[in-house]
Formats: sequence, C-alpha cells, structure tokens
Amino acid sequence: MTEEKIRTFKDLRVWQKGIELVKEIYKVTAAYPKTEDYGLSSQMRRASVSIPANIAEGFRRRSSKEHKQFLSIALGSCAELETLVIISYELKYIDVSQQNCLTELIGHTCGMLVNLGKKL
Repeated sequence: MTEEKIRTFKDLRVWQKGIELVKEIYKVTAAYPKTEDYGLSSQMRRASVSIPANIAEGFRRRSSKEHKQFLSIALGSCAELETLVIISYELKYIDVSQQNCLTELIGHTCGMLVNLGKKL
C-alpha cells in the first residue's frame, strides 16, 4: 500500500479529524442554555476551531520547528477543550454519553497530533 501524497493541509487526516471535532462541538453547544452563548459555548467553539486552524497554519510554515510549535498549540487547545467538556458534564449541560463521545474524539485527535509531530 502506497502512502497518499500530502499536497495541502486539507489532505492531513488530523486536520480532517479536527474539522469533524469542530462540527460535533457546534452541534452539542447549540443545545446549551442561552446564558452560555458568550461563556462556555463560545469558549468551547473557539478551542475546537483552534485545533484545525493551528494544524493548517503550522503546515504552511517554512520550518519543521515552526510546524511543531503550531502542532503544540493545537495540542494545548485539545487539553483546553477536554477540560471544557468535563465542566459541561459537571454543569449537566451534556450527559455521560456525550462526554464520552467528545472525550474519545478529542483523544483520537491528540494522538494524531502527537504522531504527526514525531514525524517532523
């Protein structure tokens, strides 16, 4: 089996997984109370968007050192998002099934980021 040629950041599976994560976060936070529009919902959306955005920005950088730095920022956003998911569960905005699903998706994305960083 031959490896597919990566031409743009959109070809990266981790970027694609990040977009999937963003869509899930937007779907889940749409059901949050209106009082969270500028609070937890907004913070979760920004953290999730930061993941594929930093993957894309890092891909365009000239050096692998800069690329790794942006992957590191994306990893930080993963940790932030996972914390916000826990808070959402504790506040009863999501149920355990949603928490587990989001945590699994975040964990998978984090693992892919780590693996990509090792390849640079």
